[in-house]
Amino acid sequence: MAEGKVEDKLCFRTSAGLRNALLKKEISAKELVDESYKRIDEVDDKLKAFISLTRESAYKTAEEVDQRIKINAELPPLAGIPIAIKDNMCMQGCKTTAGSKILENFLSPYNATVVKRLEENLIPIIGKANLDEFAMGSSTENSAFNVTGNPWNPKTVPGGSSGGSAVAVSAGETVISLGSDTGGSIRLPASFCGVVGMKPTYGRISRFGLIAFASSLDQIGPMARNVEDTALLLQAVSGHDPMDSTSIDRPVPDYTATLKEDIKGLRIGVIAEMLGEGINPEVKDAVNASIKMYEELGAKIEEVSIPHTKYAIATYYVVAMAEASSNLARFDGVKFGYRAPDTDSLMEMYTKTRAEGFGDEVKRRIMLGTYALSSGYYDAYYKKAQQVRTLIKKDFDRAFEQVDLLLSPVCPTTAFDIGSKTDDPLSMYLMDICTLMVNLAGLPGISVPCGYDSKGLPIGLQLIGPVLSEELMLRAAYNFEQATDFHKKHPQI
Repeated sequence: MAEGKVEDKLCFRTSAGLRNALLKKEISAKELVDESYKRIDEVDDKLKAFISLTRESAYKTAEEVDQRIKINAELPPLAGIPIAIKDNMCMQGCKTTAGSKILENFLSPYNATVVKRLEENLIPIIGKANLDEFAMGSSTENSAFNVTGNPWNPKTVPGGSSGGSAVAVSAGETVISLGSDTGGSIRLPASFCGVVGMKPTYGRISRFGLIAFASSLDQIGPMARNVEDTALLLQAVSGHDPMDSTSIDRPVPDYTATLKEDIKGLRIGVIAEMLGEGINPEVKDAVNASIKMYEELGAKIEEVSIPHTKYAIATYYVVAMAEASSNLARFDGVKFGYRAPDTDSLMEMYTKTRAEGFGDEVKRRIMLGTYALSSGYYDAYYKKAQQVRTLIKKDFDRAFEQVDLLLSPVCPTTAFDIGSKTDDPLSMYLMDICTLMVNLAGLPGISVPCGYDSKGLPIGLQLIGPVLSEELMLRAAYNFEQATDFHKKHPQI
């Protein structure tokens, strides 16, 4: 779709630009929230990025920001900047559905830690974004409520499972958003929608209040239209949380402090297995052009191998489905969520509730995961997958002895047509081939726009770093972004 001038719309500005306007009293935080809801009214009937809107909370936060500006009080960097959050993060008193009928009317009794941190930073939460049911999918077609469309072409998917979060940012409905990433669920939608999306190191951001899919893989992360906004949002929600036993107890650095330093001498490894067979030629061309750009910026490029890549899909799906089977056992119609009516026994209530409440993809994963964990098969599947996972992590450890960061495509293709892969689950699972190893190894990864295909659909470049290397990764992404114009384009809706 053609590029257009939308910079006059408030929600297409950077958070730094909006902050300056707020502090100079050229605009108010209430006007920013108004603009978000106005934009949602304009485009969301076509895109379906949101499951629910949280107007009362958003305006309450905006009012507090405006009051503080009035008395020249100090403000956090993202105060007043509208955000969308994926609807698998609990927000007290609001619906949290995880995109599933089984939680259609569930009101969360508490706040997720990330929601608490957004509130502490005075960031107005505009609404809850659509997702594949329980974050299980790569296209945001598995939601029980709506299929979300890609702003660059609403007939194509936005990627998944954080499709609504990516669309909200790409379409200018909000300035920033939060997604969750279990096997690529932030980076894939970021790539398909032409925005920046980051999966931080496992444990960098608290998972308390995130509805679990696969607990050893899930991680919340930021999405934005540029790297600086991504860094600011990461800063706002990161940090140790005693409510999450997997949370890393390490100080949170200032992610913008070294953002603008150059990357001369940075060693970047190109993952050989991810630029071979099965990668769309246009994606390959865009990634190769990005490699040349990094060379021009002074980085040293070399090819590296992750030998166990060929086992990654099988390893990931055994681990993820086994953990999903365990985590989703709590949805039984007893304590919360949907309960099937007119049942005569406890077993019938369990069976009918799950049959009616879960979608096809969720049922498929529960059944496969339950089988992998069953007596006599645990060692052959889940234990073996965890052993191969260790080998994949060691592959990355060896690679980072040679280089500082790794580079690859985010996805083998650009956005595909809605409905084109729904009857072929394996083809859908292969969409995550470039991203899911990052989750298996607990590493940080980021997607930045690096081009467009012949249909005008965005292409993402993935950078992967060692544990807790977010500062370096963001700096490398920022240098690339500033040397190119891809992040300046916006979809016309």
